[in-house]
Amino acid sequence: MFGGNEWLIVAIVALVLFGGSQLPKLAKNLGSAQKEFKKGLAEGKEDDETPDAPSSAPKSSDAPAASETPSDN
Repeated sequence: MFGGNEWLIVAIVALVLFGGSQLPKLAKNLGSAQKEFKKGLAEGKEDDETPDAPSSAPKSSDAPAASETPSDN
């Protein structure tokens, strides 16, 4: 995606915008955000693999359907 020259330009712009003392803090925050994002993806994957409740199977009941009401003759 980016070549060597592009990364150099990005690094210089970041240095100018944030200053030398802010870059380590910024890198630390980006690293912790990436770690938390990966953790969230792993948790979501686990949820997809292990469903909480079994899927609802069709219920077979002996009760008549709503359209089959007994008549009062």
